[in-house]
Amino acid sequence: MREAPTPPLTLWAVSDGRIGIAAQVLGLAEAVARRRPATIVVKRVAWRGWLGWTPLALLPIPGLTLRSDTLIAAPWPDIWIGAGRATLPWSMTLRQRSAGHTFVVQTQTPRGVARSAFDLIVSPLHDELTGPNVLPILGSPNRMSPQGFARDLTRFADRIAPLPHPRVAMIVGGKSGSHDLPPARARTMAAEVAAAIKAVGGSLLLSFTRRTPPAARRILAQGLADLPGWIWDDRGDNPYLAFLAAADTILITEDSVNLAVDAASTGKPVHVLAMAGGGRKFDRFHADLRRRGVARPFTGALETWRYPPLDETDRAADELLRRFDARLSGATG
Repeated sequence: MREAPTPPLTLWAVSDGRIGIAAQVLGLAEAVARRRPATIVVKRVAWRGWLGWTPLALLPIPGLTLRSDTLIAAPWPDIWIGAGRATLPWSMTLRQRSAGHTFVVQTQTPRGVARSAFDLIVSPLHDELTGPNVLPILGSPNRMSPQGFARDLTRFADRIAPLPHPRVAMIVGGKSGSHDLPPARARTMAAEVAAAIKAVGGSLLLSFTRRTPPAARRILAQGLADLPGWIWDDRGDNPYLAFLAAADTILITEDSVNLAVDAASTGKPVHVLAMAGGGRKFDRFHADLRRRGVARPFTGALETWRYPPLDETDRAADELLRRFDARLSGATG
């Protein structure tokens, strides 16, 4: 008798909706789905009013403290992947609510919560979190994949293909709790990048993030406007993946782990642009990139080197499924 087909796994990718955080859970879910038939459901949660400032121990009932864009209730998923502090009231209680059915994964470092609440924590290496259920990875999970790069490069080929090589993708972050991009630094950055690209006869693919200060964005756009290339103005579809795929060299500002890991997934040279500010965690992260041969500080010249593309999301997906299968076999054995 032929065995009945195994139904696909149900994966919930749950975040607080911020772009970088949502990309972590969806990227890890997509990597799992590339290995195992699965249905991915995206959910977003947010605090009700001022409750986000309350200690997590005082918020035991997620339904009263959080609002969500879709219903969070049984039937529970096979695998829950959460990220962001707002997901923690659900994540830390879901194994109990699902009577042990749901395998609970949290990315980032869940602060203020016992690590034993989760089946797996995929934590940034620079956070230095340890434990039997902790998988440290360089950076954070992301949505980068060869398939995605090829798809978007084809979508934007008419605009990018005529540009001269070497093509330089420049992805600019901005103001955060640790970094800033004041006008003076933006002017210097524009002048240094323009000179480097002119020296090699290349072209520029420039994209900003939501955190880029308006003054810095204006200064950079004006200072780099006479180079061949494309400065994306937020209109139309986002060519971010196409920029990374088309680039021969990538420039990223030092303020964002996500930007650096995205760039590192290409295997192309990553130059790190200095900003105002900094912090020890970022120092550790960038030191790890340098040790792995991924990135170098931008010193005014475009260099060329190669390294194996960073595949930390795939490594996390493999470990997630290994632990999921082990728990399942233990429960049914």
